[in-house]
Amino acid sequence: MTESTEQKGDGKSRSKILIVDDNAQNAELLQAYLEALEADIRIAVDGVDAMEKIALEEPDIILLDIMMPRMSGFEVCRRVKNNPKTKNILVVIVTALNELGDVERGVDCGADDFLSKPINKLELLTRVKSLLRVRNLQSELERTLSYLEDIEDFGNESHQ
Repeated sequence: MTESTEQKGDGKSRSKILIVDDNAQNAELLQAYLEALEADIRIAVDGVDAMEKIALEEPDIILLDIMMPRMSGFEVCRRVKNNPKTKNILVVIVTALNELGDVERGVDCGADDFLSKPINKLELLTRVKSLLRVRNLQSELERTLSYLEDIEDFGNESHQ
């Protein structure tokens, strides 16, 4: 498990993934599956721990179990998505729950995707890679919009 944000060869920072699961074996399995990716992977043992880790360093993606002590995955997702600072973090609910009501609750709290346990390695890697591409494009768009706002502000100042 790596805590630092290292630079890739192309100068871009590595993606950050937070795994949230109170079952250590499940978390370690997800971590092992994801080690093929160029990403910094952290583990939180429950929802409260997840919120603390998110406050310290925002991940790009959260792989989130639902049934946990202290704070459920649904509550973590709701808090992340309702916070303007963290609302763009992608949340994948990883759960053994197969009830339609649970999927609806996940959608209602803002989940971006769902994976059912037992986890299929290929499906996990494919979805995470796809979501990381989305996140990187989103970040690039935000940087471009900020740059354009700066140019517009500069242009307005120079005409006054």
